[in-house]
Amino acid sequence: MQEQLVFDRPDVLADVPSHYCPGCQHGVVHRIVAECLEEFGLVEKTIAVSAIGCSVFIYNYVLVDTVEAPHGRAPAVATGVKRARKDAFVFAYQGDGDLASIGLAEIMHAANRGERISVIFVNNTVYGMTGGQMAPTTMIGQKTTTCPGGRCLEREGGPMHMAEIIATLGGVAYCARTAVNNMKNMAQTKRAIRRAFQTQINDEGFGFVEILATCPTNWKLSPVASNERIGKEMIPEFPLGVFKDAAKEE
Repeated sequence: MQEQLVFDRPDVLADVPSHYCPGCQHGVVHRIVAECLEEFGLVEKTIAVSAIGCSVFIYNYVLVDTVEAPHGRAPAVATGVKRARKDAFVFAYQGDGDLASIGLAEIMHAANRGERISVIFVNNTVYGMTGGQMAPTTMIGQKTTTCPGGRCLEREGGPMHMAEIIATLGGVAYCARTAVNNMKNMAQTKRAIRRAFQTQINDEGFGFVEILATCPTNWKLSPVASNERIGKEMIPEFPLGVFKDAAKEE
């Protein structure tokens, strides 16, 4: 029986060991982004923008030109890159502490202006690189180093739902939330990223995909338990789905 290759590493994804913690799902997202770039033929014209936090290391794994922005400023830098290089395909890659806290103004205004960029937002509900502090998306009752008793609604307010917020802004062409905890959700994540990329290719407007992912180290859970937490706790708090698709609403 002749062997047939059914699964392989995208060429744009670096063939190197991952430095990420066991069970971290940044690598899963990197692979999906890499597959989408190759399938659209965008590799040679892509410029990625990353900021501070675990998400910054995308430049070690996805082999495209990359600009590192100051903390939270990836959408602003991506805006400048795209306006200067209209021929380039530009995407920003950010975590929740970066995008929804110090970078909240940048993401809101870039989305509202309808900048022709795509933003991949990895939400693991905690500051990963800097020590496990409470993030804007930390869930009620979730323990972090700065709320060791668990996030309290009366004291800190509730978690921010970025996909729902972004979807309300006029310049947004596509906005969705997905997860990478199982094969079905990974397939949905790929469809969402493809659609977000397509909005830029078609000059439709701003594209945004929020992806629910794990942080076993700062959650203090095993990789298996962390993956289960997405389904049991995160998805009920952050429902999956497409919150805006301007092309289908016309």
